[in-house]
Amino acid sequence: MSSRRILPVLLLLFIASGCAALIYEVVWFQLLQLVIGSSAVSLAVLLGTYMGGLCLGSLAYPKIVSRQYHPLRVYAVLEIGIGVIGILVLVGLPLVSGVYTAWAGSGLGNVFLRALASAVCLLPPTVLMGATLPALSRWVETTPEGVSWMGFFYAGNTGGAVIGSLLAGFYLLRIHDMPTATFVAASLNATVALIALAIARAATYKAVAAPPPQAEHAPGVRAVYAVVALSGMTAMAAEVIWTRSLSLLFGATTYTFSLILAAFLLGIGIGSAAGSSMARSLSRPRVALGWCQALLAVATAWAAYMLTESLPYWPVDPSLTQTPWFNFQTDFVRCLWAVLPASVLWGATFPLALASAALPGRDPAHLVGRLYGANTIGAIVGSLVTGLLLVVWIGSQHTQQILIAASAVSALLVLWPVSAPGTTPERNASLKLAAIILVLGIGATLLATRAVHAMPGLLVAYGRYSATRVGQAEYIYVGEGINADVAVSRLADGTLNYHNAGKVQASSEPQDMRLQRMLGHLTTLIPKNPRKVLVIGCGAGVTAGAVSIDPRVEQETIAEIEPLVVRTVSTYFSEHNFDVVRNPKVRIRLDDARHFLQTTRETFDAVTSDPLDPWVKGAAMLYSREFFELVKRHLNPGGVVTIFVQLYWTNEAAVKSELATFFEAFPNGVVWGNTQNGEGYDLVLMGQNEPVRINVDELDERLRAPEYAPIAQSLREIGFQSAVDLLATYAGQPRDLGGWFKDAIITRDRDLRLQYLAGLGVNQAMRQVIYNNMLAYRKPPDNIFTGSEANLTSLWEAIERQQMY
Repeated sequence: MSSRRILPVLLLLFIASGCAALIYEVVWFQLLQLVIGSSAVSLAVLLGTYMGGLCLGSLAYPKIVSRQYHPLRVYAVLEIGIGVIGILVLVGLPLVSGVYTAWAGSGLGNVFLRALASAVCLLPPTVLMGATLPALSRWVETTPEGVSWMGFFYAGNTGGAVIGSLLAGFYLLRIHDMPTATFVAASLNATVALIALAIARAATYKAVAAPPPQAEHAPGVRAVYAVVALSGMTAMAAEVIWTRSLSLLFGATTYTFSLILAAFLLGIGIGSAAGSSMARSLSRPRVALGWCQALLAVATAWAAYMLTESLPYWPVDPSLTQTPWFNFQTDFVRCLWAVLPASVLWGATFPLALASAALPGRDPAHLVGRLYGANTIGAIVGSLVTGLLLVVWIGSQHTQQILIAASAVSALLVLWPVSAPGTTPERNASLKLAAIILVLGIGATLLATRAVHAMPGLLVAYGRYSATRVGQAEYIYVGEGINADVAVSRLADGTLNYHNAGKVQASSEPQDMRLQRMLGHLTTLIPKNPRKVLVIGCGAGVTAGAVSIDPRVEQETIAEIEPLVVRTVSTYFSEHNFDVVRNPKVRIRLDDARHFLQTTRETFDAVTSDPLDPWVKGAAMLYSREFFELVKRHLNPGGVVTIFVQLYWTNEAAVKSELATFFEAFPNGVVWGNTQNGEGYDLVLMGQNEPVRINVDELDERLRAPEYAPIAQSLREIGFQSAVDLLATYAGQPRDLGGWFKDAIITRDRDLRLQYLAGLGVNQAMRQVIYNNMLAYRKPPDNIFTGSEANLTSLWEAIERQQMY
């Protein structure tokens, strides 16, 4: 069988291999975040380990595996190994989780354990993944045509990754779960391996002798390696920044992240294919590589300008359609408009670098492995330094300006003459041309950096609704944190809003204050002895503040993932949150709440959870059945758990899932309703291990006591004049509402289905419909409340007076 006839088939195999790799990446990241947390540090460790494995595989393969072995057989073995280990990671992760949570602590030791857990799971398969391109490259030679096919393999692998990201994000994990996605990826690996072995039986391979040492390097090859590394660094750094901006603009759902990744990879795939076609015919690929880097400086400035000064003001209102799929189409187009030019150029860099560094007779695996390794090392540095340091220290604006300068430096590195020094006319002409390019490059770079502006407060505050909120608020604080971008705005009437994930997360609006204080006061008023309380999510601090003023609370722990939130809250919302951050009985734990509970031995008398909206990628980890069981293990006898559930910007399936999942863990639970002008706004779920019993007389007497005056005043400020008023927000319990959510999907760690359900309802306005449908199942709570006949009668009447609109 002719080797040329095989090449298109190998390209198809590499597309399937790239598809499987991205499915694994999505699944492994989601699985490991459950173990080591979803903070920026955890994600940095995961990404560094994943890409480090790719780098090790690409560099080690040509040194370990001899050229005598048939490339297709080696490739098949690698694919089988990836599939087997992918399944082993799925099965063995509980063991890793058990060891990690038993030993994890705080500080540097904790970071080391996160890295160790990630390495155990990710290094074995990613090392094999990194070796696949060098292995397959040995089927071709380092001729212009062969180098071109190496680039096409890279492009095909990237194209497969686009398919994998969309397949995993929009189908496999939305409809099925992580085990199903893993088996689909493993099946692709097995299919690829079987076809490769079948081809290997019919196609003979003759190993080429190793080149002499002096033929190992082309002139100026070190500059090419440096450019490839800088390209990887700028690509990943830009992806980190642009993903943050685009997730604000589109809504930080799991669908948004899939779209962004697919658009970025699509551009790289297109660029790789174009660069591979050019590499076949270019006589001076090094010059093309240099101009590619020069254009990258312009393309980076284009994307930065579009994301801050253009796209947020496009006349787009996501609420105009109730079908999220139309919004996905619009978002994908906007994403391509911003990032496609730069990603195409980054994609073209690799095949042009291959052509610039290639020498006839050289081992293709050495060429591909070293360039791929340099690119991956740069990518690791770019992602980690940008995500953990630069954005926090100097902001995204100045970071992108550095990326533009880095691209300009890359262009200069390869465009500068590489011939031996001398005084020949040709040499002098080359130097003059280089000097002109240098002057022009500096000018263009300075001009490009001026197009990069700071993150606009409007985008941070209102995200996908930016165009509809122009001029409606004053942004008194905008900050770019390690985990999120946050803002504080003030409306014309003096209302303060705290913004995170591109929306209002808390405010001084009456309906928000009512919910936040209900959440806090129910958490401490219901249990008999709320001495130690855990608050999950600081937000504006109003819930935590309501907890702090209970005289029986001796210690309050706030688990908050973003340091900026704590600093912002203490400055701007102290009047509304009783200055909770400075309260001496309050301690702050900067950590993912799930990770904090997994690694602490503390128990609590009450836990209240006010996390980000469940449609925000990663937030569903705090709504799963396993998480609620984790909370139960840290709850003292008689303790209470409360959790916020929104009815706005969601759909009925998501709300049902939240209630059904919570009540599976806490069957002795109660739903409390927060209404706005008589209409449903959001809910508070309350659970106990024991049957819920609330003595109305005791609660009323407690609120009349002098030491509870601050709580009584706090309740009056949100419209509750007595214990009866507070308890009249009763909206049901599992024994009554079971008929309503009997078809609900239970959110488990293996699928985190809630984030997909909620992500489809972000732009919907169904809160009153959902609330009415739920209340239709409510019955009198004769098994929960006790007390005097007068108080119980007043309570029943108050509950009945709740209107359904």
